[in-house]
Amino acid sequence: MKPEQSERFYIEELFSQSTQKGLVKCNQLKEIDKLTGDASTRRYYRLFCQNDSYVVCLDNPTVDDIATSPFVDMQKFLEGKNIRVPKIYDMNLKRGYLLEEDLGDMTLLQKLGQLENIQAEHEIYHKVIVELVKLHKISAKDMAANNVVKLSFDYEKYKQEIDFTFKFYLKLFLKVTSEEKLEELSKLFDPVLERLANEKRVLTHRDFHSRNLMVKNNELVVIDFQDARMGIPQYDLVSLLEDCYYKVHGENKKKLIDFYWKEMSGVDHGQKDFNKFMGFYHDMTIQRVFKAIGSFAYIYNTRKDERYLKYIGFGMEKLRVTMLKSDMYKDLRKCLFKIYYEN
Repeated sequence: MKPEQSERFYIEELFSQSTQKGLVKCNQLKEIDKLTGDASTRRYYRLFCQNDSYVVCLDNPTVDDIATSPFVDMQKFLEGKNIRVPKIYDMNLKRGYLLEEDLGDMTLLQKLGQLENIQAEHEIYHKVIVELVKLHKISAKDMAANNVVKLSFDYEKYKQEIDFTFKFYLKLFLKVTSEEKLEELSKLFDPVLERLANEKRVLTHRDFHSRNLMVKNNELVVIDFQDARMGIPQYDLVSLLEDCYYKVHGENKKKLIDFYWKEMSGVDHGQKDFNKFMGFYHDMTIQRVFKAIGSFAYIYNTRKDERYLKYIGFGMEKLRVTMLKSDMYKDLRKCLFKIYYEN
């Protein structure tokens, strides 16, 4: 898709400044294509030169020249920790401009659709877990020294995410009007959130799923990490293995969880008992998947974008199956699915 003429002139001007500074080589800018956006408001463009291509991201401009951005700060930090993230060649944050490495179009999700068997699925997810372990093993001392992560998943944040889904999924999408039912359901979520909020935290990506991992020359590249914050390790692990976009084979999921557990010590995550670890994994699945459903409904309600609606039913079924794993979810399950099946 071609950008509007005004957008093209704007991008050409900024890219020309990057080439003049010698930050990239491009004797002739041959073409600019507008890329399909993600769930954010950022706009992406692919720029084709004679021998290479680049991606420009346009975001909200900052107030002044010395301002930075969470994406840039985290990119520098993660790159310094040997985590594969996109290269940044140039930036003009005052004008909302980032010139980045072109990673191509192959997401992990698209790659998964081309795999031949469950062994190939295990191999690629194993590589992802290796990267995730590197992220989660970053020490609190390193993070404090670099001052890159200032936020955490606490009870208030978990509750905010649940309330988000109440608003955009239950109220606006399913048209639930009974405040009494919603209040009852909210109270039943509380024990789950309280358990999650009281555990040791690591650096979490926050949105670590198959659409936020790119595959370039058989390398896995982590993207969309600007909202990273401290949280329990299961937040990212659940985001990956309980992804609403893709169902990981059950045998592979068990192996991958076991591998993660063995690679991360009790010192890293504070959960020395595997059964306890899995209990928090199930708690996190409930909170994380419910939040994802809210995001799908939000995109539809605010943008009328129907692409994500197909994942809601899969997410709800994942919640139902997870809640059947323990009697402590019985009341929550019955309340939630009574509302779901009635609307």
